Amino acid sequence: MLQQFPKVAVRSLTRAKPLHSLIHSLFKSNLQSVLHFSSQTQLHPIPPSRDIVNEVCRVLSDHRNPHHDLELSLSSFSSRISINLVEQVLKRCRNFGFSAHRFFLWAKRIPGFEHSVESYHILVDILGGSKQFALLWDFLIEIRENQYFEISPEVFWIVFRAYTRANLPNDAIRAFNRMVEFGIKPSIDDLDQLLYALCKRKHAKEAQQFFDKVKHEFKPTVKTYSILVRGCGDVGELGEARKLFDEMLERKFSVDVLAYNSLLEALCKGGNVDEAYKMFGEMRSSGTEPDAFSYSIFIHAYCQANDIHSVFRVLDTMKRYNLVPNVFTYNCIIKKLCKNEKVEEAYQILDEMIERGASPDAWSYNAILAYHCDHAEVNMTLRLISRMTKDNCMPDRHTYNMVLKLLVRVGRFDRATEVWESMQKRGFHPSVSTYSVMVHGLCKKKGQLEEACKYFEMMIDDGIPPYSSTVEMLRNRLVGLGFLDMIEILADKMERSTSCSVQELANEMRGNKTVRKSRREETESESD
Repeated sequence: MLQQFPKVAVRSLTRAKPLHSLIHSLFKSNLQSVLHFSSQTQLHPIPPSRDIVNEVCRVLSDHRNPHHDLELSLSSFSSRISINLVEQVLKRCRNFGFSAHRFFLWAKRIPGFEHSVESYHILVDILGGSKQFALLWDFLIEIRENQYFEISPEVFWIVFRAYTRANLPNDAIRAFNRMVEFGIKPSIDDLDQLLYALCKRKHAKEAQQFFDKVKHEFKPTVKTYSILVRGCGDVGELGEARKLFDEMLERKFSVDVLAYNSLLEALCKGGNVDEAYKMFGEMRSSGTEPDAFSYSIFIHAYCQANDIHSVFRVLDTMKRYNLVPNVFTYNCIIKKLCKNEKVEEAYQILDEMIERGASPDAWSYNAILAYHCDHAEVNMTLRLISRMTKDNCMPDRHTYNMVLKLLVRVGRFDRATEVWESMQKRGFHPSVSTYSVMVHGLCKKKGQLEEACKYFEMMIDDGIPPYSSTVEMLRNRLVGLGFLDMIEILADKMERSTSCSVQELANEMRGNKTVRKSRREETESESD
């Protein structure tokens, strides 16, 4: 049909003395965290060194739970505190909700120190992201009452996003209504931000209900309606999407390409591609020229329908109009081609991206990498990861996890070691999931338990709390082979870790289950 178109973890730089030699001898005798705001004057004008930022972040990582004595461990840094240091630490430690908040409060108590506006904004984002909403509102009220700075609408935009990410749409709406308490009269821009946050998280029903309630108090724009049209389309409410679009026309709005794209996307997601194509024609006849996203909507629809022929037809049309799909659209095509065993064509798309200036991201390569890993194509996998570096695209956690898992699975332990070493040379610091890939994979391989212990020890030296499942698997393998001494050695090392969370896992290594908050292992699966 479209042929008719005219076209964190922060790592310590030093490690404790390794147990590798002891592990080796035992095995021989018995048989391994949006925003950029201007800053206030700093206490120290010289930017902090990377080392001190790393050191402070390491302390926050080591003291993640409320009962850990974080303030005592931070005391040695009080003479070196600066606004720049605080900002960098908070940005790096966005995922450490409790410890980041405590670090902020600790710095605030240092005589002569005052936080920058940016630090306050970052902490609002951190508290919202960690769902500490009671603390968040106390914090905002404290800012208002002590007049640390004038709270801007942008602060509330952060709050809207935090509530919708937590699937609390009504609380996001209540936050909008509370803006007046902080001296802010909500504008149409603020309403747009609320509606966008709600619709992005598929709370279109709540967004539309609230819009219908307050639209007479504001002057909605084409952007406002476009947000709602797209939101309704995302949740399959095609009738409501059309109704909103018609209302926009009735109110004599000058409908732009953004509004048309919103309806086109809603129609395609609802499976009405033919109707979307008809609307596309009306769009052009009305004088609104389609942009790259207009065409990309149809590409995504055809990928969903597994109609690769039509995908390439739209791509050819876009080339005639010198329109370039964005990286997300290209990645969708690459993923679909790999799923259909057309990996050579996926490489052609990758080359086209580079030629046309749409710089591939890690996901572009990872989609092809996943194909090679699924087919146990070791050489192609290693060749592609090398190409990533040459193409100035840094491999990410998913890249390394896939490659390492493949190499361990097929028994290429030498190449796994090479990849691990090259990973560290490139400045990539392995996370808990990357270590777990190695420990879990090696535990399952005959004769590789020593190597599994080595990687487990490296994780402990880095102060990274392992998953409970990792501790349990390694312990069970050691018990099964009679290496009880090794269990005690590892547990003892865990107890001496600088990380309080690692210390608390020592009992689990010994087989004594403790009641503690479980870590969110599902966020970084060992199978990545």
